[in-house]
Amino acid sequence: MGGQRVVEERSSGQLDTRSQPGEGSEEVKLQKHVGLVGGISFVVGTVIGSGIFITPQGVLQNTGSVGLCMVLWALGGVLSMLGALTYSELASVVRKSGGQYAYLNEALGPIPAYLVAWTREVAMSPSSTAVVSLTFAEYFESMFVVCGSPELPKKLIAILLIMTLSIINCFSPKLAASVQVVFTGAKLLALFVIITGGVVWMTKGVTSDLMTGFKGTTDSPASVALALYFVMFSYGGWNNANNLLEEVENPRRNVPLSSVIGVLVTAFVYILTNISYILVLSKKELFYSTAVAVSWGDRVMGVAGLIIPVSVMCSTFGALNGGLFSSSRITFAAARDGNFPEFLSYIHVKHFSPIPSILFHIFFAVIMVLGSSIMSLLRFLSFLAWFFYALSAVSVIVLRFTREKDPHRIKIPMVNHVLFLLVSVFLVMTPIIDYPRIEFLYAVVFCVGGLVFYIPFVHYKLKPRFLDTFEMYMQMFLEVVPSPPEES
Repeated sequence: MGGQRVVEERSSGQLDTRSQPGEGSEEVKLQKHVGLVGGISFVVGTVIGSGIFITPQGVLQNTGSVGLCMVLWALGGVLSMLGALTYSELASVVRKSGGQYAYLNEALGPIPAYLVAWTREVAMSPSSTAVVSLTFAEYFESMFVVCGSPELPKKLIAILLIMTLSIINCFSPKLAASVQVVFTGAKLLALFVIITGGVVWMTKGVTSDLMTGFKGTTDSPASVALALYFVMFSYGGWNNANNLLEEVENPRRNVPLSSVIGVLVTAFVYILTNISYILVLSKKELFYSTAVAVSWGDRVMGVAGLIIPVSVMCSTFGALNGGLFSSSRITFAAARDGNFPEFLSYIHVKHFSPIPSILFHIFFAVIMVLGSSIMSLLRFLSFLAWFFYALSAVSVIVLRFTREKDPHRIKIPMVNHVLFLLVSVFLVMTPIIDYPRIEFLYAVVFCVGGLVFYIPFVHYKLKPRFLDTFEMYMQMFLEVVPSPPEES
């Protein structure tokens, strides 16, 4: 048989699996199974997740007025578009999976790239997974009558959800991509119900706080920046198509289009959804609601309002699936470059999925679920995210000079990148200066603390002997092998 697979033990104690040349041989690497529709679904499906259902409360509380609240939701769409265009140019020059990590590695060197991979994959991405899964659990619990608000059942539900999606992503990336398309359609349908319900409610002539405009607007820049953090958390995921570039068909066309179209659809839906919330619920009701969409459903749909928590669970299910799919590719790319243990870049020999990197992600996600509340996770996550977005904007400017003759570059006007950089710096610095919080210090210490592992294990390439044996047995148990990088 031409494609007979040879397995041998290397001197390092790991297994080396490769195919002999001949008819039927197949290289073990990530497969291209995401088209334009799939790419848009990954963007829309991960952006529209838990944020639109839990952050309207935080945005309104920090802005103080309906008018500024709506301005920030629209501004979030503009900023996401600036970011999407910046990442489109980066993807056209650095044609590898890993998104932000790959761009910093190419433009700024291995240390910034390592720190972004360390911070994102040990803290930021698991935090995001925890937030979305806990939101799913919050809405699931709202369907039942319980005594008080016990935390343990919510955490168990969140962990069960993470485990279910990890199984899907480990054993069928193609199924995971199909799940994303289906649940993106389901969440758009749910939001269409909310938008339509708001229009019908408005025709009844009921007085709402929408007409109060900018009354009560805060005068604190830090509060505005924090409100924008909540907004941008809801827009988080506009760059997810970049993370899985090696799995996208015709990536030079489909990755930028997925990001841009996804952001436009999301912004349109978000603005109309928030208008519907404010038409139906008063500011006071929004302040004290733990599940905004459920409160809206109880008011507008009565008994049929049960549809809303089910729809929200579908939305968060799809967002979690897309987030797990894309974030594991950052770990995969970092490990393939030697910034994480090589074993994390291995791929299953039959399913072509990066199982070790997926398991690495869910390990930290479960820890986050067990140890933190949603709001503290949001503050930690948002601060770090904008610091690395600023570095990405610097990267595209650097690559304009170091790779200026790249024939495949999609050249976006430089003013776009400069604006994105300035906004990112503002969102990093303003809350620290005006209203410092302990979470910001934790973020900086954690990020820089990654060097404690980088210097001995990456720079000097030290490796405990027992890891070779551990990796060998895990490689045999998981049936995973090394994967070559995608050729640019």
